[in-house]
Amino acid sequence: MRILWITVICCQLFTVIPFVRSQLCLADDIKRNTEYKYRAKNLYKGLTIFTANFLEAMHKGNPNENLFFSPFSLYHALLLAYFGSANQTEKGLKEVLQLHWANSKADVFKGYQFEKKYRDNYEANSSVEFSSIDRFYFDENIQLNPCIEDVVVDETRKLDFKNQPENSLKEINYFVNEATKGNIPKLFGPGDVNQQTQLVLANAAYFKGSWASKFDIKDTKREIFYSKPDELHFVQMMSKNGSYNHAANERLGCHVLEIPYEKSEKVNINMIVFLPPAVGENALEKVLNSLTPEALHEALQDGFEREVQLKIPKFSTEKTIELLPVLRRMRVGDLFDSSANLSGFSTATNLHLDDAIQKAKITLNEEGSTAAAATSLFSFRSSRPAEPAVFHCNHPFLYMIYDQNSRAILFAGIYRGPDKN
Repeated sequence: MRILWITVICCQLFTVIPFVRSQLCLADDIKRNTEYKYRAKNLYKGLTIFTANFLEAMHKGNPNENLFFSPFSLYHALLLAYFGSANQTEKGLKEVLQLHWANSKADVFKGYQFEKKYRDNYEANSSVEFSSIDRFYFDENIQLNPCIEDVVVDETRKLDFKNQPENSLKEINYFVNEATKGNIPKLFGPGDVNQQTQLVLANAAYFKGSWASKFDIKDTKREIFYSKPDELHFVQMMSKNGSYNHAANERLGCHVLEIPYEKSEKVNINMIVFLPPAVGENALEKVLNSLTPEALHEALQDGFEREVQLKIPKFSTEKTIELLPVLRRMRVGDLFDSSANLSGFSTATNLHLDDAIQKAKITLNEEGSTAAAATSLFSFRSSRPAEPAVFHCNHPFLYMIYDQNSRAILFAGIYRGPDKN
């Protein structure tokens, strides 16, 4: 049995959101009411904790590399697996997804319904491009439970892995290429899908946003970036003086700056940059250890508009992340073991996931993003001086693309300098 789980993201690549119509034969209508909205808010809180936990686990495994992934995509993929799980597998997913607030899967599902309807409305009215598609590819010989088949009818496809593995591979690659607008033309290589494959979970997403106030390319210069106190590189540093929401947050141990994308009536998405005040081995760990929904909200609320001299590297990062070791460090449970219980999908076979991959790409430049030497820049202070603040990203920083309206982290990364070849 071979079961693969692949998340594909592009910033120009990016997220994934499955549409779930009913959970195990639930027939609730989608309603915009406070009950649904309350549950959706709990999902977003769980997403923030999940993001911090995943970044911390990934950071420990790759302490010297640039990191980039879509927590939104991965979180929703795990939610979909959660809806089909049972017993210990369900318990493990509930823990890693921070679903302690839910009394049942129905509670989670109601929040999920509200989120999906919000996202559909967002895509229809957005001034930025953001689309997300989810696919379950089952072998055609697997008999799905009628209830779950109704739940994921828009996401489910049947392929003949056993007799036509190469054609199945081509179909999945075609889906990924189309969904990411050509940014990931080929996810699978020869042999990645074979006759033993029974299930592939693929998530593909695309994001493209233009800055509300663009950088001038004439101001981009070659400058020094300190990856470590004793390690420096030259990068193309973008520069701009402008009015930005800025906070010096002692709880997170960093300075926080919001760089807005173009907005529409219903969409408010920013890039948030978390910059430690010093270059150090543990500077980013403090931020990650302190990052909670409350701390993030506090940092954004405490910020104020002021003149800022902003400098941030122009960069492009493409990553293929082996998710399994990271999720195991997060104690995801037995989802990837032969003992996994995914009987919500099918009782005819012993389904479990044995691998998980996310491919992600981001380009950050003067126009926007498509998908992120002083040792001390400034100290924390509570006063609000009139002179422009200097926000110089010349050492490692954490960044997010963040939906202000829903408080959802769409993707996140850590920049430590030019990628090493």
